[in-house]
Amino acid sequence: MKASVIRELTDAELQQKLAEETATLNRLVMSHAVSPIENPLSIRTSRRTVARIRTEIRKRELASNAK
Repeated sequence: MKASVIRELTDAELQQKLAEETATLNRLVMSHAVSPIENPLSIRTSRRTVARIRTEIRKRELASNAK
């Protein structure tokens, strides 16, 4: 998910996406621990998506506190 798409989401949608992506990441990591998954780079992609979402949430928190 691109950062430009993440910026367009509302706060509630961001929280929902964060929960979904975190669950996906956990599932990928657990699957990879049991047996190698077909595309291990999907773990990196998922981890970076979670980081982008968390960054946007934090940026909005800081912006609302500055007002």
